[in-house]
Amino acid sequence: MRRLLVIILVALLPLAAAAAPVRVKDLAEFDGVRGNDLVGYGLVVGLDGTGDGFRNAPFTEELLAGLLERLGVNVTDEALRSRNVAAVVVTAALPPFARSGSRIDVSVSTIGDAKSLLGGTLVMTPLKAADGNIYAVAQGSIIASGAAVEGEAARVVEGVPTSGKIPVGARVEREVEFDFAGIENIRIALRNADFTTATRIEDAINRDFDRRVAVTQDSGTVLVEFRELGDVNPARVLGRIENLTVEPEDRAKVVIDHKSGTIVIGERVRISRVAVSQGALTLQVSEAPMVSQPNPFARGETVTVPRTVAELRNEPGIGFAEVAGETSLSDLVEGLNALGVRPREMIDILKSIHAAGALHADLIIE
Repeated sequence: MRRLLVIILVALLPLAAAAAPVRVKDLAEFDGVRGNDLVGYGLVVGLDGTGDGFRNAPFTEELLAGLLERLGVNVTDEALRSRNVAAVVVTAALPPFARSGSRIDVSVSTIGDAKSLLGGTLVMTPLKAADGNIYAVAQGSIIASGAAVEGEAARVVEGVPTSGKIPVGARVEREVEFDFAGIENIRIALRNADFTTATRIEDAINRDFDRRVAVTQDSGTVLVEFRELGDVNPARVLGRIENLTVEPEDRAKVVIDHKSGTIVIGERVRISRVAVSQGALTLQVSEAPMVSQPNPFARGETVTVPRTVAELRNEPGIGFAEVAGETSLSDLVEGLNALGVRPREMIDILKSIHAAGALHADLIIE
């Protein structure tokens, strides 16, 4: 874990030090040019006994009966006792400007007690948007993201076999209307709001068109006026704008992942003068009861005497370490690594430095 932490810091910081220009399309999105989320409720067939149990998932039985009736098969409830089907929720993202007949990827997840979707096939499932209209229809073989093996007294699961994907598994049936030719202006929405980056995008656009067609509205929005360009094709203008390059300016951040012990440090993170002391206090309590046995022919009783052993250990830690003057967080982390501080302890140190007001950055803990 110590080596992993050092590799992450050493690999990321030199890359961040050289702030290379970035395309506008990688920093922002055009307002209104976005995708739409789709969702549907369907049935997966062809499972090898790993599907829903109708007793615990009665909705699966209703869905299967409805499917068979639409296909002209008349069945009774007693005849539906298969474990080869599963009810699922199907999700997809409809990209902007998707045309009828184009195909998109879909994700499939169980909602009953099915154990695996391995080998299953999704039956024709309509996908709806938030407005209630059907925009795509999904169907196809599922690629499960895991596997499960079960015996009489044990079960081994690898990955998540109850969910999977169908590449290009849905066909678009309805288009989202967007009139490009009739728009007079469009807003550029930054993914990470920052006044400096927004003004740099404004300057780059005005410099490229040699006139004032862009204006910064706030830290996350730049407005582009097409009327200043005369009779132009908006699509060509946006294609020209999204390939302009600027140097982004982001806030200093430190991101900590508690689960994995990973620390990611931004380029501009700085620390004021501070002294750090860290140690580890360990309390161990164990029970070791003793049995008191009376002498032979004595009239005593055998009793159990409780005995508790408590041990308190205070590990030395790093003692006091002083960071003199303004320095980068990477220098501090390298120093703590050299002292043998473990990642979990390093996370606690960084949180304490931030609480003391000496860490000049946003601390994000996940």
